[in-house]
Amino acid sequence: MKKLIAIVAIAAFMTACNGDSTKTESTNTDSTKAVTDSTTQSVVDTTNKMMNDAKTLVDTAQKKMDKAAEKVKEGADKMKKEADKK
Repeated sequence: MKKLIAIVAIAAFMTACNGDSTKTESTNTDSTKAVTDSTTQSVVDTTNKMMNDAKTLVDTAQKKMDKAAEKVKEGADKMKKEADKK
């Protein structure tokens, strides 16, 4: 879970830093700019995929935790019922 949070934090940082408004214009050729743009787009796509995968993992974990909490509640109710009988 710690690794997941670290990945999400890094992905969020990368996404937040991606749209930096203090760009400096240089005299790059068009081919260099195209390569940089495609690389940036690739990073954004990868980050979006990671975020979607993380969301799926979090949803799955939430469902499992809900089931576990319900089982614990059922066990507590059963123990209380048995204690009330005595």
